[in-house]
Amino acid sequence: MVASEVRALFAVASRPEVVSLAGGMPNVSALPLDQVGDIVRRVATEQGATALQYGSAQGDPDLRERICEVMALEGIEAAADDVIVTVGSQQALDLVTRVFVDPGDVVLAEAPTYVTAINTFAAFQADIRHVAMDGLGVVPEALEEHLEALAAEGRRAKFFYTVPNFQNPAGVTLTAERRRRVLDICHRHGLLVLEDNPYGLLRYEGEAERALRADAPDNVIYLGSFSKTLSPGFRIGWALAPSAVRAKLVLAAESAMLSHSTFNQMVVGRYLAEHPWREQIKEFNEMYRERRDAMLAALEALMPAGASWTRPEGGFFVWLTLPEGLDSKAMLPRAVSERVAYVPGTGFFADDEGHRNMRLSFCYPAPAEIREGVRRLVGVIENEMSLRDTFGTAPSAPHGGGEAPTPDLP
Repeated sequence: MVASEVRALFAVASRPEVVSLAGGMPNVSALPLDQVGDIVRRVATEQGATALQYGSAQGDPDLRERICEVMALEGIEAAADDVIVTVGSQQALDLVTRVFVDPGDVVLAEAPTYVTAINTFAAFQADIRHVAMDGLGVVPEALEEHLEALAAEGRRAKFFYTVPNFQNPAGVTLTAERRRRVLDICHRHGLLVLEDNPYGLLRYEGEAERALRADAPDNVIYLGSFSKTLSPGFRIGWALAPSAVRAKLVLAAESAMLSHSTFNQMVVGRYLAEHPWREQIKEFNEMYRERRDAMLAALEALMPAGASWTRPEGGFFVWLTLPEGLDSKAMLPRAVSERVAYVPGTGFFADDEGHRNMRLSFCYPAPAEIREGVRRLVGVIENEMSLRDTFGTAPSAPHGGGEAPTPDLP
């Protein structure tokens, strides 16, 4: 495990005068905080003797039933007995890796991929192999090529990790046709799929895709979270796993933290039972759509030639590719000095790729702040292009590996 070399820069970037396009923090101010507060009060006063006690490592049974109702929106038919409540989906990711991965085992992951997944796999000394993506999601042919190459080496991957909806960091969504092909490839090769889906309900346009788990229940472990659709402060996520795997995950959870916060689980369970949470998600989507549109419009109006970016249909992120010769990691200190922050692309690769890329987040700043942040960023990029044109290349950072952003940048 390594500390991030950009940690100090993000501490500076948290100052109020800096427009941060870095962190993937949901805008919890849009929640009905009075109603949430009332639920918290009633759980404490009416169920305190249970809520403040130890609980099960698998999670509160009522909440697990509610989670099945949430997953049904994406076509998943599930039993509460196969759901494990976790401390955010991040703990679920850790538990799955703990159960399956020994040092040196191969894990396949999209390129780019979720930064803390890389950290988790690396902490268990996995051999991370990246599978290419494009604007339609992971490339099935690239996945099959990796599996055939591993077979030629006499090796097998433990699982394929994917964020199929509004991917973090790229913002792209795996198409229905490619979902079928990916599942077919994994089935033929006996490869487990680890489907991480924190953003799936945050769709701003188009029709929702079926979860991979919905069409391959015996071959997919599904990870979900309330961090984006309710609040990260409750730290409630879950894993839906085939029964044999679920039993091992419960044992791993017991050894990791004994039991979850019963209180938080009961609050979230009551929220799902009493509050029109589907309507609340629609309100979130309207708010985030406005922010996404503000970012895309600003990029279209201001970005210089040679830059390109994704156009997400939901989620929190835009993945920007800089003009040739620019390095997002080297550029970050100069961007922060100009009062704008982003996440360099190198943190989303295990193999030091991504120097021309950056992740821009539109979920937290207001639209006017987003437009100002893009304006400042464009000024930095144009200055870097001027240096490149004058000296042949813009100043670059030492390529010492893709150290990850800090954990508070999900």
